Amino acid sequence: MTATGPTVRRRLGPEERRAVILAAARAAFATASYAEVGVPEVARRAGGSPAIVFHYFGSKEGLYAALLEADLNDLAERQQAADAALPPNTSARDRVRTWVLAHLDHVAAHARGSLAREEPVATAAIRDRAREKDLAFLAEILQPADAVRDRFALLGFLGFLDAVGAAWASDGCPEDDRHPLVEAALGALQGGLGDWRR
Repeated sequence: MTATGPTVRRRLGPEERRAVILAAARAAFATASYAEVGVPEVARRAGGSPAIVFHYFGSKEGLYAALLEADLNDLAERQQAADAALPPNTSARDRVRTWVLAHLDHVAAHARGSLAREEPVATAAIRDRAREKDLAFLAEILQPADAVRDRFALLGFLGFLDAVGAAWASDGCPEDDRHPLVEAALGALQGGLGDWRR
């Protein structure tokens, strides 16, 4: 018989530990709401203690805020990569369609989080920053002629997309509904803008 010694745990560096905790939090929040998830559960999933979660994130709110920020940054990167992969001279409508499809991929991957109605206060500033990035990216695509009117049109479009994305998520993200949702979103934006400009 061969004897095996005790399993040696490798000590994680700060960035690795932070990533492990965020991955554990992502898994926990994927199946439960903010109110339903506790720090002890996240710590257990991460193979650590609540104290280590508090050490890195300060609070449950801080943990959720860091997770939301990481996920929204990942979404923005995916949307920009999808846009960059399009051929030159792609129409503005097709560029926005690609951006919306990447958004829906994110909604489907985070369906439970897409339904979240209760979030900690700290997330409002994170969502506001992400919204400003979305506005800037869409403005670059659409090259607005009337800054004030077009900003309102883009804000309305983003609000519409949030609402229909949440409805789609509550229905279980049926693939058959993806195309009608995209067309409705594009129609809402075109209605707000008046035309595609490019």
